[in-house]
Parts: sequence; C-alpha cells; structure tokens
Amino acid sequence: MKIILLIPIYNDRESLKKLIENINFEVKDLNSEISVVVINDASSQQIVDTYQNLENINSFEIINMKENRGHARCIASGLKYIFEKKEFDFVIPMDGDGEDRPEEIKNFIHQAKQSDDKTIVGERTKRSESLFFKICYQLHKLLTLGFTGHSIKFGNFTCLSKSTIEKMLNEKASWNSFSGSLKKVEKDLLSIPSIRGIRYFGPSKMSFFNLLKHSLSIISVFRKTVLIRSALFIVFYILLMQSNASIITSTPLILLLIMIYSMSTLSLRENMDEFDKSLENINDIEKIK
Repeated sequence: MKIILLIPIYNDRESLKKLIENINFEVKDLNSEISVVVINDASSQQIVDTYQNLENINSFEIINMKENRGHARCIASGLKYIFEKKEFDFVIPMDGDGEDRPEEIKNFIHQAKQSDDKTIVGERTKRSESLFFKICYQLHKLLTLGFTGHSIKFGNFTCLSKSTIEKMLNEKASWNSFSGSLKKVEKDLLSIPSIRGIRYFGPSKMSFFNLLKHSLSIISVFRKTVLIRSALFIVFYILLMQSNASIITSTPLILLLIMIYSMSTLSLRENMDEFDKSLENINDIEKIK
C-alpha cells in the first residue's frame, strides 16, 4: 500500500524536523510505502533542514509556493499536486507542528487496509489546549451543528482515498474549508479516535479569531441549509417577540445577521478557477530523499 503524508507548513522549521524524525520512527514496521510531501506556504523563514535517518520513508520532498494562501488552500493545492503527479492509495494530511500525532499514523493505515477504499477521519476524543480553547472548540462544534445539521468532529488529520480526493478536487468548497468540503462530498466516513497532541515548539496559531473564521468557513459550505434555518428562526423569533420588541430582544437577530454576512463573505473564497490553477503557484520543488 502506498501512503503519502501531506504536511502544510508555514515558518515551523524546528517542528517539521522533529515531526519528520518521529514519522520515520513510527512507520518502521508498517509494511507500507510511506512518502512525505510538504507544502511550504511561502514561509518567511528557511524551512529546509538537515534530515538524517530517513530509512523508513520512501521519498520526501518540499513544495515551495510563491505566495502564501493560507492553511486550507495549502492542503487543497497539495491534494491536487499529489493526485496529478503521484502514485498512491491513500493520502494522510496532517499538521506540521506535532498536534497531529505521528504515532496515530499506523492506526489510519491499519484501518485503511480493512476499509475497502473508504476515507477515514480522526475523531478528536481529547485535546491538549487550555480550558478556554476547549470551551471555544465546543462552542465551535455546537455552532456548526446548529446551523448546518452536520456534526464535524474532525480536522485535517484524515486518511483520504483516491476516489474521495477526486471528489474534493471537483468541489470548489475545498478551496476554502477542508473539513467542510470533505463532509459535503463524502456521506459515508469511517472514524477512529484521535488525541490532539501538544505543539512541539511555540504557541498555537489557532487563536479565538482564527477558530471563529474556521467555524464560519465550514458553515459557509452548507450555506443553503444555513439560510433556510436562519430564515425560519427569524420568522418565529419575530412572532414570539413582537409584543416585547426592544434593543435587547433584537440582539440575537443582529448577531445572526452579522454571522450570515460574515459567512457570505467567506464563501466568496470558493473559487474553482483559482483552485484549478493552484499548481501555478509552485515556485520550486526540493527533493530531500
């Protein structure tokens, strides 16, 4: 079985080096061909390092992009590159900072060998962030479920079949939200438990603002459902509160309208033409092994 690990990276040289070393250790007895493709999202720092002891990794290359386009688009470009240029059975996207734990790669591969070409997601059962972030993440999941009707308990750490990737490459939402697009194109997803790891170096890049943007990006994938639910809520809320109308009772409606506006703005990022031409953003390819 040919497995490609897809790792988007931005200015995380130390983390990437440690991650590659840990991957090499964790995949040593898997009896699968493991390759690594790193998408360098136009980092402002030097990413390439000296890598030793890569005996369990079949190939390793770093794709350097000309322009920074963000995490979701980095993954989307990587999937397009792999689908068009590589031979593979499954692709495992994972973050480059250690929060997607390399020791769980074997769990994906073991499941993939029994899955009959189905895509597998890592359902997060435990997180390692602060209490505040955990609360915000629970609110993110409730917000997504309430507006879309979909429970999305996974992130980028998945094991994608070739057929799923083909569907995602034909879905413009992939250019804006990885997990939202995956949930949209695949109704039958297998899941395995996944523990969110601790970042190797430095603070997490997922701030409250970024988490909110992440939530709205997912919600925008299902905007037709969101608009229908929102319209029904507005009608019933007005009927319920018409005798007690005030600035305070109007606050939920104002917040809802702000959310709809933000969602609509983020949905404009879904650009199929840009997605189709995303490989034109490649500056060069460094083959480490």
